Amino acid sequence: MKTILKIDISIKDICEGFVYNELEGKGLFGLSGKLTIQPEYQRNYIYASDGGKKEVAVIESLLKNYPIGLIYFNKISENNLEVLDGQQRITSVGRFVTNKFAIKDENGMEQYFGGMAKDKKDKILETKLLIYECEGTESQIKEWFKTINIAGVPLVPQELLNAIYSGPFVTLGKEEFSNSQNANIQKWSAYIKGSANRQAFFERALDWASKGDIDNYMSIHRSDKNINELKKYFNSVIDWISSVFTDVESEMCGLEWGRLYEQYHKKAYDPKKVSAGVRKLYGDPYIKNRKGIFEYVLGGSVDTKLLEVRVFDEAIKKSIYSTQTAKAEAKGESNCPFCVIGHDTNKSKIWKFSEMDADHVTAWSKGGATAAKNCQMLCITHNRAKGNR
Repeated sequence: MKTILKIDISIKDICEGFVYNELEGKGLFGLSGKLTIQPEYQRNYIYASDGGKKEVAVIESLLKNYPIGLIYFNKISENNLEVLDGQQRITSVGRFVTNKFAIKDENGMEQYFGGMAKDKKDKILETKLLIYECEGTESQIKEWFKTINIAGVPLVPQELLNAIYSGPFVTLGKEEFSNSQNANIQKWSAYIKGSANRQAFFERALDWASKGDIDNYMSIHRSDKNINELKKYFNSVIDWISSVFTDVESEMCGLEWGRLYEQYHKKAYDPKKVSAGVRKLYGDPYIKNRKGIFEYVLGGSVDTKLLEVRVFDEAIKKSIYSTQTAKAEAKGESNCPFCVIGHDTNKSKIWKFSEMDADHVTAWSKGGATAAKNCQMLCITHNRAKGNR
């Protein structure tokens, strides 16, 4: 890959013809239309997502004569360049110069570029940038891009995949799933963690549709001119969740909904009964893992391991062990009730405390409480066998 250092390009030059798309949240063009600021392999603009601290820092650096780092352009042709590294910084500068956000002056007052003193405006516009123009094949450029770590904000895996498989499919996918202005974002956020700008929804759509093999799926569909299959599958999962679970709970966010959809969507559910079941489980003080409630209900309320039902504490176990053992020794039988009714040599064995574990006499799933009156000690072998039934 060939590189040439350019030191004569100013911020004024870069911002000439700057275009920022508010709907998609990205800088489009600059340098009088010669520069593509956000080619498809670039991440969305994220410097405004933390309350604008990063984009303000870029402008303050310029006013203090601090360097804002090397910038890399990919030279497509004599009259066409695209930003390889520096998209966030360039977009920040362009947004400020076109009055998209303000900074605070020395008196703490908000100040837009248009209202600044001429000397401060000139200081920003006349700043020369250190820019490397790079020339290489597509594979060379993208391989180099994969190593970029911009301003301490590393690329997430989906951003890297977008770079590797850039093309019409990624373009359409980002327009649908990476657009923070999409009216469906709020609904999706109930079930999916992350932000549109950091590709969380696009990644989840791909993960669900590909059954976990995103890389291969993107490779196969890279040149597709539509994302109909992806949207259809994604919406099928979302619609299924909201139809089965009519109440939205915070613990639903981030669950493996793609797997759950594949496993359970062919079963019929009564939403009213599901809702009642979920509410009852939410009110149970013995459940430690509320996130497991939804799969527990989908699976027929059988697998209690999903709920991590509270176990008996050491004080209760030791108390029950002492009482149970004393009675067993007086009768000359085992202190494990299951061994007593067995047919082996353990019918009269007194187990050590470390060889036993606590068990619900009446199972929790049948209404048994995790309390002393519902506790019995069983030898580890019988307790495990009982738990597997």
